[in-house]
Amino acid sequence: MMQGISGNWEEQKIELKKRFALLTDNDLLFADDRKAEMWIKLETKLGKSKEELQKIMSAL
Repeated sequence: MMQGISGNWEEQKIELKKRFALLTDNDLLFADDRKAEMWIKLETKLGKSKEELQKIMSAL
């Protein structure tokens, strides 16, 4: 579940790309029916747990 995603996703994407330069627009494609796929992709690419990513995203 993507609990960390709220508010303006476009602004959050910009902030994530600033913090993690290796992220691409393709990594951050967000669709309601594909949240889990994006979450797993971010966990794998950044080497972070779901809990760590939720904290990062909720702090944006």
